[in-house]
Amino acid sequence: MAGKSTNKDFATIANEYARKVVSGKIIACAHVRNACKRHLDDLKESRKKSYAYRFDKTAANRICTFATMMVHVKGREWAGKRITLQPWQCFLLAVPFGWIRKSDGLRRFREIYDEIPRKNGKSVLGAIIGLYMLCADGEPGAEVYAGATSEKQAWEVFGPARQMCLKNPGFTSHFGIGVCAKSLHILNNASKFEPLIGRPGDGASPHCAIVDEYHEHPTPELYDTMLTGMGARSQPMLVVITTAGTDNSHPCYAKRDEAIKVLNGALQNDTLFSVIYSVDDDDDWTEPEAWWKANPNAGVSIYKDFLEARRSEAMTIASRQNIIKCKHLNVWSNTGSAWINMVKWAQCQQDIALEDFIGEKCWVGVDLASKVDLTAMMLMFRRGDEYYLFGKYYLPESTVNLPENSHYQRWVAEGYLTETPGARTDYRYLMDDLLEFAQDYDIQELAYDPREAEMLMQEIREKVTFPCIEISQIPANISEPMKEFEAIYLSGQLHHNGDPMLTWQASNVVLRSTKTKSYYPGKEKSENKIDGIVAAIMALSRAKLHEDTASVYESRGFIEL
Repeated sequence: MAGKSTNKDFATIANEYARKVVSGKIIACAHVRNACKRHLDDLKESRKKSYAYRFDKTAANRICTFATMMVHVKGREWAGKRITLQPWQCFLLAVPFGWIRKSDGLRRFREIYDEIPRKNGKSVLGAIIGLYMLCADGEPGAEVYAGATSEKQAWEVFGPARQMCLKNPGFTSHFGIGVCAKSLHILNNASKFEPLIGRPGDGASPHCAIVDEYHEHPTPELYDTMLTGMGARSQPMLVVITTAGTDNSHPCYAKRDEAIKVLNGALQNDTLFSVIYSVDDDDDWTEPEAWWKANPNAGVSIYKDFLEARRSEAMTIASRQNIIKCKHLNVWSNTGSAWINMVKWAQCQQDIALEDFIGEKCWVGVDLASKVDLTAMMLMFRRGDEYYLFGKYYLPESTVNLPENSHYQRWVAEGYLTETPGARTDYRYLMDDLLEFAQDYDIQELAYDPREAEMLMQEIREKVTFPCIEISQIPANISEPMKEFEAIYLSGQLHHNGDPMLTWQASNVVLRSTKTKSYYPGKEKSENKIDGIVAAIMALSRAKLHEDTASVYESRGFIEL
């Protein structure tokens, strides 16, 4: 990674890296491919006047050029030599700092989530970003913090930044940086860069906060305090550069989950930039190729014989396998398996509308959950071997309007989610919709989970003519319909209209199993709703039962009337 600084076009290098990843010339996991595709798609969209952002090559080149003026501080081969950016590093710096808003020229991205395996130079990247935000971003009185749960961890980023200043006197002189034992400061504009342990004071006004190894944080307290403290800054940056962890109850996993959903299109967040270097679910981790895929700096800062040694260790010492895969392949060791392949799910989208099916046979699935949680009603139609799925969702306004539920607020505004008054879901909204559907569509059956449902279903039964079938969501009842649902979406027989709420719920489902190998849908945390998919599985179970019964009659020469 050493070499003399040159006037390179780093923005072009970043764009070329993205194109090579998407084309397959550079082998990468799905998360990296999605990050690169997102950038390239945004470049195309930015040509439209209506698109809110543009990629500023000058801004992208500026931070990358700044990075090449820094020096390495560790390693016999590198210490004291200037940094040479690899293409993947150009991408990780140029993209989040290059995209700006057309309206005012301020940065688009305000959060970075980069998950990078150990020994790939992530702390150096953090130090570079911190120093850039301290002295080269044009922010008077900039406050930059390297936050962690322990002093040792906080120094993993601040320490290299401090050493870069000490080993580069021309740099510190140019920007007037004073180097103290536990801080960097610029007296003429009152800017500072400090390590931060634990909970910061409420008076902090960070221009940049770098959270190293976020997976070690048991609560989001530091992250949230930094984020809320940035309100007075015009273009702050909250940076998480971490490896994978072993506890998916920690806030890092929730942020990772959000990042993945943004990358695969299940969630929209134009201010979050993310790249996750890992392996794909169907990769054989014992093969050397998987290790090169997950480690972008293999052969540069991390030697291939080191990776080979870690691979051999994981293969021969079972007790070390999970932690080695976690730290060197970014495989979270305490997580469930995602059930729905989101690439295949996206391929199921068609230009269809509920009105296209007026008068046709329909099966309905209802998952009421709790009165403060998401309620889903799914309508499934069948044309031959093809199935068509539409959803209606309900939440009380008190839940919708919580600060952390901006995605629900957006879906209400877009018409995908029905907000009912008060603190509890008013099921009359669902019943009114159901009765209206019953007039427009030939509802064959309604399947429901008896939890929370009995009083409502008693009232519905009095007003409809179609059967209401109780299906308890125990593995014995749900396992086979889950397999049917999986089969029809993977084969392309299932179609949806791109409903973003349903796509989000599809991305939340993880596969659980019992000792008897029965399957049932689960989720990693309570915020990850899956009610629409559960209701769809119930609806499909009834539609498939009807299909199978019809097939038996036809095989015996009977015609269904």
